[in-house]
Amino acid sequence: MDTEQQQETPRPAAPLQGVRVIDLGQYIAGPGAAMVLAELGASVIKIEPPGGDQARHIGRYGESMLRAYSRGKQSIALDLKSEAGREVAWRLIAHSDVVVQNLRPGAVESLGLGPAAVRGRFPRVVYLSISGFGDRGPSRERPGYDIAAQAESGLMSVTGEPDRLPQKVGVPVIDAAAAHLGAQAVLAALYGREKTGTGETLHTSLLEVAMHLQATTWCDYLGGAPEPTRIGDGQPHNAPAAEVVPTRDGHIVLSAYADEHWARFCRVMGREALATDERFRTNALRVQHRDALRAVLRECLSALTSDECVALLGRHQIVAGAVRSYRQALHSPDVQASGMLVDAVAADGSRYQALALPYRLGESPRATPPAAPACGADTARVLAEAGYGEDEIAALRRAGAVA
Repeated sequence: MDTEQQQETPRPAAPLQGVRVIDLGQYIAGPGAAMVLAELGASVIKIEPPGGDQARHIGRYGESMLRAYSRGKQSIALDLKSEAGREVAWRLIAHSDVVVQNLRPGAVESLGLGPAAVRGRFPRVVYLSISGFGDRGPSRERPGYDIAAQAESGLMSVTGEPDRLPQKVGVPVIDAAAAHLGAQAVLAALYGREKTGTGETLHTSLLEVAMHLQATTWCDYLGGAPEPTRIGDGQPHNAPAAEVVPTRDGHIVLSAYADEHWARFCRVMGREALATDERFRTNALRVQHRDALRAVLRECLSALTSDECVALLGRHQIVAGAVRSYRQALHSPDVQASGMLVDAVAADGSRYQALALPYRLGESPRATPPAAPACGADTARVLAEAGYGEDEIAALRRAGAVA
């Protein structure tokens, strides 16, 4: 390939090129926010304790957290409990635009690296803190994980079957959402800094994110609706809505609660009389007679495969989706066509598949950053770029300040 052809090869969009980020996070929320910035072109330095991010010590799923949320970063192993280690951190922060942290409450303050201290010295820094329960209420000092936020935000109270225990969502959705919403706040603050010249202190929490994800249901309740409860599949005020319907080889979900859509469903299934049936004539009546409605849905669809149901209903603009396993979703033509599956390449040439950001910037290809680094893999390089000489780096290693 000649030089001209190489120049024409499209590159991933990097709108944050030149932005430097310090990632003090652990597990998902903090590292995830920093990785969003990395995938948008920022240079991210992950500061880990000498023993590494806590995710490195909880088995296979923890390693998966690192593969998912630490791609494209440099890792430096730094003992922030030592004076020499903190001095290294300060030097790195001095040349950075953003600091992200989600350590246990009070941890960064005890190290002298909290937002007030950092922005007191460097007002242009954008400092994002993600906590479990916020920094103002009585629970501000409680540690918080995804599951606690699901429980205390009301999410678990509306998830599951009515006669069973409350259920969590099957994946750490609050952690993941906090990562993206935290990154969104950082982007807004960086944009604001372009106008004012000053950074910002940003706070969010898993509890607030969990509440925000339920905004419609909360607004319904705040507007006078009865307190929502668990009903399994379906929606409390609409039918058929989010109904799980068995098919010949699995299940689909179906929503056709607008009267026009319900009438269309009846025509498609050759059951026009159902549209004027006194049990199903309006949405309110369909909600009232939900059990009978579900029996009708099973009669109409159970002889078809899931793919046949989706194809038939989709052709007539009726919302339906096949309930797929991870294996089935992986091989879905829509997932394959999305380009979300990317290969992350490690320094030794090995690679693993991961998920890119869930959006594209124009026609640019998705970013395919390097694999997540090993703990301290970039310590020497980061220190050298920060102006430390070889003798200074060796002295830091002997003192145990870096690893």
